[in-house]
Amino acid sequence: MPSLQRIPSPTLKARIAQLVDDAIARLPELGSAAERRSIGTTVERTRDPRHGDFATNIALRLAKSVGRNPRELAEAIAAALPDDALIDGVEIAGPGFINFRVSAQALREELASIVAAGDDYGRQPRRDQPKILLEFVSANPTGPLHVGHGRHAAFGASLGNLLEAAGYSVDREYYVNDAGRQMDILGVSVLLRGLELAGEALTMPEAGYRGDYIRDLAATADIPRLPLGDLLPESSEGDGKDKYIDALIANARNLMGDAQFDALRRHAFESIRGDIEDDLAEFGVTFDRWFSEQSLTDEARIDAALDVLRERRMLYEKDGATWFRATDYGDEKDRVVVRADGKTTYFASDIAYHFDKRERGYDHLIDVLGADHHGYVTRVRAGLEAMGYAGDSLEVPFVQFVILLKGGVKQQMGTRAGNFVTLRQLRDEVGNDAARFFFVMRSNDQHLDFDLDLAKERSNENPVYYIQYAHARVRSVFRQLEEKGLAYDQARGERQLGRLVEPQENALMSSLSRYPEIIELAANNRAPQHLVHYLRDLANEFHTYYNAHTFIVDDDALRDARLTLITATRIVIASGLGILGVSAPDSM
Repeated sequence: MPSLQRIPSPTLKARIAQLVDDAIARLPELGSAAERRSIGTTVERTRDPRHGDFATNIALRLAKSVGRNPRELAEAIAAALPDDALIDGVEIAGPGFINFRVSAQALREELASIVAAGDDYGRQPRRDQPKILLEFVSANPTGPLHVGHGRHAAFGASLGNLLEAAGYSVDREYYVNDAGRQMDILGVSVLLRGLELAGEALTMPEAGYRGDYIRDLAATADIPRLPLGDLLPESSEGDGKDKYIDALIANARNLMGDAQFDALRRHAFESIRGDIEDDLAEFGVTFDRWFSEQSLTDEARIDAALDVLRERRMLYEKDGATWFRATDYGDEKDRVVVRADGKTTYFASDIAYHFDKRERGYDHLIDVLGADHHGYVTRVRAGLEAMGYAGDSLEVPFVQFVILLKGGVKQQMGTRAGNFVTLRQLRDEVGNDAARFFFVMRSNDQHLDFDLDLAKERSNENPVYYIQYAHARVRSVFRQLEEKGLAYDQARGERQLGRLVEPQENALMSSLSRYPEIIELAANNRAPQHLVHYLRDLANEFHTYYNAHTFIVDDDALRDARLTLITATRIVIASGLGILGVSAPDSM
């Protein structure tokens, strides 16, 4: 028989919101429940504990519609609140805020629920809808991943974990750009390096890929001996680097034949794609599907999407090309989907890919893209709307650039030139944990200065070390307990939680109770940095407690109560670090 899923108890915030809702229901003049459906959004944690634990501005929101003074209305709502052991005190502040102070008993009950739930604490039951497809990284398979891709990977993986913790059904996908011109450029770059290794004197074109990895690929490829006089274009790069590389590709195809050139191209692609997959897996980032761009053509998905647009009269012919009426859906101009030469455009592939996502049954599409893709969103949403889907079913968080600092000096990165720092090099230098953590410390829409020196520090200045050290300290306490020949009685510890009366204990319990709210906040705002900041604050509360009090005391009841508190702390820290893809070591 399958085990029953544990249904988490409501968060303290949700319980406060329910009490406010019950109070308003007792005041008929405040209208129907339908008019109050957003009460939960009005309850927030206070920034200053002197003002209590939670506050709501519901009276300010309702006052005008019912013609009441906000402060008087707040007093009426407070008076109508049901009696509940959750609340230790209520006060009216300012123009009409209602502040709530949570009882010590409620915090102790929450502490016991953490220990009982273990790794499930803070996680919500699975929701039926929406079904989310999260696409991230999707770097062109033309070279190894660099540190910028690493930020995409860490952000996307953490976001997926957060959404799942919040109860959403999430699949992760990598869109493999294995079709089109960049694959031809990769193939001819490997060809040229192979000829160079065979003794030919030549220079890699500016538009080619010039990293050392191209030479490594050439060393394992079957490179034919081609006459340079026939291979190299008659024109120079001064006529245009794109024109030159395209002529070079055409010459290579003519000399080698399509089959041999495509085999060389495929060898390079498969080697790089395999390296990318291995690199990400070592980084703790995996995908449910690697979606091939080429499959859109091979399986006629582009044709299917264009057929839908044609049936809905969203296409027209002009200058021998086929155009999509993107301006009907807010785009700045109409877009070509089939060129005059009969070839489909990248945009046609984009809308076909998102059409395919929706056809596969996904309700909400999240594409994690680089900050230089802003124009992409409007036109792809236009394509979705034109095919009958809601434009806002596509959500695009943008990830800004990474500035890598070493010794205070900015490291240069440029994929084609090959002078970039790879993700693997970064991981080798600072480790997976620091890389995963540092990549999500700041909001994804802000530039990130990644300080290599700080990431390698084993001190409290390094935030990931500081948090992991809190987890390791808890484990160390239990090893000391065993060395002293003592045992932890969890049941007794839970019965004796009333012994936890020190200011540091109350502060730590309060911080622990915020964890479910942080998961919800970080998931809903697509903001893993909220979890980072929370864990750092929680670690600080723990270290403060550790430095102020002894845990292994002679008083059995007090000892077990304190061990229960630090056990709950360890559980939450390990859970939060796990969502971020960071380990929780037992010793450091």
